[in-house]
Amino acid sequence: MDSSSTLGIGVIGLVCLITLSACATTARREAPLLAYRDAAPKGFSRDVMYVDDGRDDSNGDAMRFLLKVREAAAGGPVNVLALSGGGGGVAFGAGALVGWSRTGTRPDFQVVTGVSAGALLAPLAFLGPRWDATITDAFSGGRTQHLLQPRWIRALFGASVYRGEPLVKLVDYYVTDDLLRAVAAESAKGRLLLVATTDLDQERTVIWDMGRIAAEGGVRGRRLFRDVLVASASIPGVFPPVLIRMEESGIQFDEMHVDGSTTAPFFIAPEMTAVVPGGFGELHGANVYVIVNGRLGANAVTTPVRTVSIVKRGVDAALESSSRAAVEAALSLSNRSGMILRVSHVPNGYPIRGPLDMRQVTMSALFELGVRCATQESLWGSAAQVLAGVGQSNRTMLSHMPTDCPAPAVSLATTGETAAADRT
Repeated sequence: MDSSSTLGIGVIGLVCLITLSACATTARREAPLLAYRDAAPKGFSRDVMYVDDGRDDSNGDAMRFLLKVREAAAGGPVNVLALSGGGGGVAFGAGALVGWSRTGTRPDFQVVTGVSAGALLAPLAFLGPRWDATITDAFSGGRTQHLLQPRWIRALFGASVYRGEPLVKLVDYYVTDDLLRAVAAESAKGRLLLVATTDLDQERTVIWDMGRIAAEGGVRGRRLFRDVLVASASIPGVFPPVLIRMEESGIQFDEMHVDGSTTAPFFIAPEMTAVVPGGFGELHGANVYVIVNGRLGANAVTTPVRTVSIVKRGVDAALESSSRAAVEAALSLSNRSGMILRVSHVPNGYPIRGPLDMRQVTMSALFELGVRCATQESLWGSAAQVLAGVGQSNRTMLSHMPTDCPAPAVSLATTGETAAADRT
């Protein structure tokens, strides 16, 4: 082959790569450098979303959440469920909810929050045990095993390593008009379903009131509901980001939203009470249940000197560290506000291969673990107990894996007493 032929092939290859780059890049309307004060998704009011941006009316938004929650509790204690991210680890949380229902002790939650994969579970958890069959169908492994479809060469020039269409189709399958009507009906009672995404342009957490979005109904409401869930579960670089068209005073632009756990592994709502003077009083005596869909501690292993192994180990370490820090922050918040905090997580000795392990065998096993631990009343521990358990030696964890549950078999009443003792 002569030099001119080689050059010709090179030029053709370069043209192909440029063409692929153009096709793979998602067009968008450029976001402003400064956040618009009252921008909202096109066709929606500002109150479908909450951003703690330090403005005076942020306090008013937080108090609005608080008063709504108290009204929904009808004089009883407020029950809050917070679901973390964790990729395939969400199968554990899904199984825990199903098993909890079987015990007959699963409470009605006035607030359900979700982040990342936990956001996908949150609407079904919000609707109560009657939707457990759907939870089982969605998260026991059969529906998720084909989510990771590589983009191959397009990944070099596009927005993600994996295609986004399978995730969109999965969420679209479950976000039906019936689900939206059910969420809207429960929201009308004062209950809150909140999902967090990360506005990547502004590097900030955005909390979405999914009940208000569901109440919109129709094609527009269903699309935004779906897009928020997809965005919350879209790990940056792994799945494509979601562009949400925003509008203020006739000016339109696109915000890029990605995985909520990028900035918040989970959140307790209304967590924003931190900016409301006297707001903690509204949550005194509240029962807060946090399900961490992953481990809080890791097994000590020898990491191979290979790029993929090093990157994977680094991601796992970052997730576990941020989750531990979030539990510590939640414990501090509960101590100050007089809440009773209970935490569950995938046992530290359980052999998870990472959040992107969505094989059916893996998720089915995690789902059954959640069911078993819940039915054995071995699901919940106080935050202090859980954090102390993270310090267990690797030898101790390995001697029990993978059958250990997050907590010793104990009733919620006893756990509540222990959680209350954390504050003393």
